[in-house]
Amino acid sequence: MDAVTGVLGGAFDPPHVGHMALAREGVARFRLERLLVRVVSSPGHKQVTTPPADRFALASLAFADVPGAEVALDPHARTVDSLAALALDDPVFLVGADEFASFLSWKEPERVLAMARLGVATRPGYPQELLVAVLEQVDTPERVTFFEIPEHPVSSSAIRDRVAAGQPIEGLVAHAVAAEIDRLGLYRGAVPGPEHG
Repeated sequence: MDAVTGVLGGAFDPPHVGHMALAREGVARFRLERLLVRVVSSPGHKQVTTPPADRFALASLAFADVPGAEVALDPHARTVDSLAALALDDPVFLVGADEFASFLSWKEPERVLAMARLGVATRPGYPQELLVAVLEQVDTPERVTFFEIPEHPVSSSAIRDRVAAGQPIEGLVAHAVAAEIDRLGLYRGAVPGPEHG
């Protein structure tokens, strides 16, 4: 069997236990030899104020123990552009169920599916009808694989809000990530926002 490369992209502001679970389960499920963790410098779909270098440092710590993970900054705001630049041989692009539910609004979703298979992580209790509705509208549904991961009820925005409020974040992020957030003084003046991720 040929070596399979996975790709996991995001703002990682900050990376949390849900991201880590997606990475670990994705590596195991698809037998990935490499997992390219792409820290998007300037995401097109959400506002990010934390500098890319800081988010890269946090992601490097978060994914340090994930087999085959290689963390790098991604200058491309959109998945389709990132995949085109990487020019990988049929990689598996890992996404969560929430991201897949909005897949049809991505830039050139069919081209994304032409360049990469999608590994979609679902969690217990996630409304399957949201996923089926998307699957029924893509030309190549056979390039989408669902796999279940344990539920981690956490979002990057909630972590930022907790830090801003002086609340602990142990158990929501890796210990090394929590220590680096504290060392860098990140999110202390964060304004609570609606972003989930």
